[in-house]
Amino acid sequence: MSRYLARYLVSRCFSSVSSRPLHVCIVGSGPAGFYTADKVLKAHEGAHVDIIDRLPTPFGLVRSGVAPDHPETKIAINQFSRVAQHDRCSFYGNVKLGSDLLLSELRDLYHVVVLAYGAESDKDLGIPGESLSGIYSAREFVWWYNGHPDYSSLKPDLKRSDTAVILGQGNVALDVARILLRPTTELASTDIARHALSALEESSIRKVYLIGRRGPVQAALTAKELREVLGIKNLQIRIKETDLSVTPADEEEMKNSRARKRIYELLSKAAAAARKSEADPDQRELHFVFFRQPDRFLESDERRGHVSGVNLEKTILESVGSGKQIAVGTGEFEDINCSIVLKAIGYKSVPINGLPFDHKKGVVPNVRGRVVSHTSGDISLTEPGLYVCGWLKRGPVGIIATNLYCAEETVGSISEDIEEGVCNSSKAGSKGLMQLLEKRKVKKVEFSGWQKIDAKEKQMGIEKNKPREKLVTWEDLLAAAAN
Repeated sequence: MSRYLARYLVSRCFSSVSSRPLHVCIVGSGPAGFYTADKVLKAHEGAHVDIIDRLPTPFGLVRSGVAPDHPETKIAINQFSRVAQHDRCSFYGNVKLGSDLLLSELRDLYHVVVLAYGAESDKDLGIPGESLSGIYSAREFVWWYNGHPDYSSLKPDLKRSDTAVILGQGNVALDVARILLRPTTELASTDIARHALSALEESSIRKVYLIGRRGPVQAALTAKELREVLGIKNLQIRIKETDLSVTPADEEEMKNSRARKRIYELLSKAAAAARKSEADPDQRELHFVFFRQPDRFLESDERRGHVSGVNLEKTILESVGSGKQIAVGTGEFEDINCSIVLKAIGYKSVPINGLPFDHKKGVVPNVRGRVVSHTSGDISLTEPGLYVCGWLKRGPVGIIATNLYCAEETVGSISEDIEEGVCNSSKAGSKGLMQLLEKRKVKKVEFSGWQKIDAKEKQMGIEKNKPREKLVTWEDLLAAAAN
């Protein structure tokens, strides 16, 4: 007997010898979605894959999340474009699951539905003052400078003071710090959104504080990203000497992790070089602040409802076994005054009707990509034909390539279920989807529509000596796609 009742439910649902085509729908056109599509197409010659996305543009965070000064990371778009143009694959943008279509309707239309729509919300700190104006999630700020149509009208105030605070010390926090501090002459030749470049050109921000609960040994960033921000022209790195002190527990962590040791060495070297150099009033400053956690946000006396700073509690590290150390508050506090706060504390997936969801972990409960509806002991009851991939499956961790392995696992589960017997019931697939969208007057954007957007953006970019000038409103994107 199979370990998972899922096999039982999917049994005789699919058939590798069936003459009927396998209809697959993938919700989300980011890396997880495209890697899944690619692997399904290669593994099953009879499969037709439809990729739907709520945005009129494909590629997910490769377009809206990757920093504009990281063009090499966006090369994956070339591979994804080849998948989208496969004769057994179709892309339909501007189609919103939950409003234009219900999950139950997709499951009626397709043998396999894979949810790969990522994480479009943010974790909260849950501390006083979090709703004050001037406090943004890093996701909102990233989508703003990358021209995401949901955030093109965001107006972060970069003129009010010379100081910004970023809560978090991961790679997203470093991306945001780098965009705030990098010379705009260097950003001008990237695909950064025009409105963001204009705001950064007029920015008064000269000091950025990166706040972390733990120490430099535990900083959740990579050496590559750290080296890049340390290499910004005319940038002074500030780190308190006391924050660089290490304990035997820190030494043990570095002994067990070359990556942690390398990051600590880079930070120590940068701090030592800064102490030897003369202060230059024209230089911008990046402060790495360790052993601090936000306790509350401060409201401005002059501008009611606006943030004027962050109250931080000093922390110490306590060992919890297995070589792990956690930050514990000491009851000592200090303030940093600023006019803008960016919370880089993590993305969060959002549930949809009809989908099991673990609100604590922010993921869809699953076993190797199979959506779990109920667990009893070591038996997992799964939803037949329903799968997940990417951040929705494992949480918002990893790099673009991580989704490749994630997709392999999910497609492996799909293939196993197919081999165990395939539904002899026919499914409408694309034909049924088109009828439903037409009936509801949904203006879908096919891949050919995206190619029109792409061509227009690149043409506009040539005029500005940029790789592209992004269209940043829903109206402009849909107009270009329909042109």
